[in-house]
Amino acid sequence: MKGSHLFLCLFSLSCWVDLTPTAGNKILHFGACRVSMSMTEIRAGFTAIKANIQARDPIRTLSILSYPHSLHKVNSSDRCCITHHLFNFYVDKVFKHCKTEDSYVNRKISSIANSFLSIKRKLGQCHEKNQCMCGQESTEKFKQILANYEGLNVTSAAMKSLGELDILLDWMEKSP
Repeated sequence: MKGSHLFLCLFSLSCWVDLTPTAGNKILHFGACRVSMSMTEIRAGFTAIKANIQARDPIRTLSILSYPHSLHKVNSSDRCCITHHLFNFYVDKVFKHCKTEDSYVNRKISSIANSFLSIKRKLGQCHEKNQCMCGQESTEKFKQILANYEGLNVTSAAMKSLGELDILLDWMEKSP
């Protein structure tokens, strides 16, 4: 009997620890999907290279993520879907083409990319469980982002998208 109480306590504790975000992690809500991520770590990595990356952007008049209102006023029901698309976009298109001659910058980009890959997997699980429904609004907004990206050459578009990472992070932290 005592053994079963101990087992129950240990099991409850392990479940609680599994659901509690680790130090620096934040649980973000995207519709029905909840994702724990280290925003502090991602922001610190980005802040360390932001000036370097943005200095490489020759086209200051165009934005990939902000043109016109790409991420503004997204319905809460579409937040998971567009976030899922954006993390796929960053992992599959952006980070692959963000190479510099500076090894420090490349290490920071790699660290951010690894964080995004982990989050992409978590969002993929939500998508597979049908917790991430894609409405017309999220599809249209993501098509606009892709059109903005594909309107530039690959390297310029990737660097511009990386330079706008703070736009994405700010949007993600805003709860609808």
